[in-house]
Amino acid sequence: MSLQTFTNEVLPLKDKLYRFALRILRDSQEAEDVVQDIMIKVWDKREEWKNWSSIEAMCMTMTRNLAIDRTRSKHKRLAEIPEGFDVVEGSASPEQTASSKDMMNYIKNIMDQLPEKQKSILQLRDIEGYTYQEIADLLDIPLSQVKVNVHRARLFMKKEILKSSEYGRK
Repeated sequence: MSLQTFTNEVLPLKDKLYRFALRILRDSQEAEDVVQDIMIKVWDKREEWKNWSSIEAMCMTMTRNLAIDRTRSKHKRLAEIPEGFDVVEGSASPEQTASSKDMMNYIKNIMDQLPEKQKSILQLRDIEGYTYQEIADLLDIPLSQVKVNVHRARLFMKKEILKSSEYGRK
């Protein structure tokens, strides 16, 4: 595709993409960065435009995904140590450290068995601390769907943990 097509079809979306990114990120500078990155990505993928049913829909999807990725990485950087895990530096024994790592790996392995949607929603809720409404806004899905997915994911996690804790007791 040509520069003219980019100028006529993609550049006019810039403000719409910015508002969309801003709604997710709640940071104007970060939203501007996301839109700039999307413009570059769309230009780099100009040979694929003919395969896209809608350039606008593709740009919106790319913006949403990149904004969510930025939000996740921002939350990971800002994440606090959960209550009850306060550790004075150097106070954990090697055995405790190994046990904690084993438990985290165990939980991660169970989470990896979840369907992708449930996994990402559960991660946003229980690990990254988003509210149900924030998750609904981020993923652009109804609040009820967020609650159902969290409930189903937690039930699965509980079932798998109980199943493994009963293993060998019979």
